[in-house]
Parts: sequence; C-alpha cells; structure tokens
Amino acid sequence: MMEFVDTHAHLYDEAFEEDFDATIGRIKGSGVIKCIFPAIDSTSFSRQISVGERCGSFVAQAMGLHPTSVGANWKEELDFALGTIGKVKCVAVGEIGIDGYWSKEFLEQQKEVFRVQLEEAYNRGLPVIIHAREATEEIFQVLDSLGKRVPSGVFHAFSGSYETYERIIRYGNFMVGIGGVVTYKNAGVAKSVERIPLERILLETDSPYLTPVPFRGKRNESSYLVYIAEKIAQIKGCAVEDVARRTTENAFTMFDL
Repeated sequence: MMEFVDTHAHLYDEAFEEDFDATIGRIKGSGVIKCIFPAIDSTSFSRQISVGERCGSFVAQAMGLHPTSVGANWKEELDFALGTIGKVKCVAVGEIGIDGYWSKEFLEQQKEVFRVQLEEAYNRGLPVIIHAREATEEIFQVLDSLGKRVPSGVFHAFSGSYETYERIIRYGNFMVGIGGVVTYKNAGVAKSVERIPLERILLETDSPYLTPVPFRGKRNESSYLVYIAEKIAQIKGCAVEDVARRTTENAFTMFDL
C-alpha cells in the first residue's frame, strides 16, 4: 500500500466530533501514516492537544498563531502561542502568516506577529507552516526583513504561479503544500505543479476544508490525499506511487518526523 503524510489537517475541528474514530480508521486504511495538526489560537488549543493525544504517534503537532486570529487582543494571543511553542513537543511553528482576504483591519499587526514567530522558529531550528492569502507581497516583505535568518518551511495551500514559487525558493529550503484545489476544474495551480519538482511538494488536505474532486462540497478528510496525489501524477505524467513516495520522504525530512 502507498504511504502518505497529511502535512496540514485540522482533524481536531468540531466537524469530526460525531464520527471521529470511524474517520481515523478510514484515514489509516487509506495509507496515511502521519498527520500534522496546525494551530489556530488559544480557543482551539485544548481541543488540538487532547485530540492529538488521543491519536498518539499518528499525529504531530505544530504550534503558532493563525493570522485570522490576530485582532484587538493580538499581544495576548501571541504570548500564548509563543508559550505553547516552548511547552508542547512540536515539529513546526504554524499555522502562521498573513491573510488579506477576511480583513485588513489588523494587517500591520499580522505582519508583526508573523515576523516574531518566524524569528522564534529560526531560533528553535523549527520549520514554519505559512498561510498566505491575498498577501503575497506582504509575506515577502516580512521575509526580506529577516535577512539570512529565515527558517525552512512550507507555503500551505499554495495556489500561486510558477514565478511566485521561484521567488519562494530564493529564501532557502521551502516547499509548497498542494491540496484539493489542484483537482478543481481550471485550477491555475495545476500549471505551476507541472513545473514544480516533486522534491519541493508536500501533500495536504486542510481538512475539513478544500475538499478535492470527487467529494467537493462535502467535509474533507485526510483519506482523500490519494485523489490529490493522483491528480499530481496525472499533471506530471508519472506514477501515483512516485508522488506518494517522494512527498512522504519530503514530509519526513522537512518536519523531522
């Protein structure tokens, strides 16, 4: 059986509460051997930790403050997130970044929170999971401000052009997370994936969001990684087994799993 790593799954979301055990059973049965839980903020922390403990070594944790949770109390939330990075065994700092889609009210604060967490990751030798939505230039501005002190990491839910990918890898050891969007009709990211080497690709679902075809419109789960891998294989003209093997190796290397 092919083996996969879901490098971005919110399986601790309440959407999975009623059938969690059955869902995990399907996920493991599909060949997924590891899931990484990215953090959101203090309100979801306890659930993230408790669900992760319930899954044992199947789950690896990432800690950080999600950009859409940067608001009026951003300093308190940032302090909380930094505390969890030091307290919880985690394989990455994330999900961090900048989001200009939902609101630009706290955009400057988002930049500061992002910068501080990037520095924390670099100092701890941890990779980062970057959320970038309608904020590509702002993300690059913050990365530029760090000089050579940029951690490794992944651009989660990558949907940009190949030219954007080329800019990303100039910062060092970065990969791109490819999820369900690549399976959508006329998805622009498919053209980028065609040119991005497998050595730079990680698989992810962002469960329960961004469900791939043929389940689009329903709740997403990590067992659907195979559909993402199949689409990537189709785009690149290679065997799906090659996609599974290489992306799994990439995940183990990036996150020291």
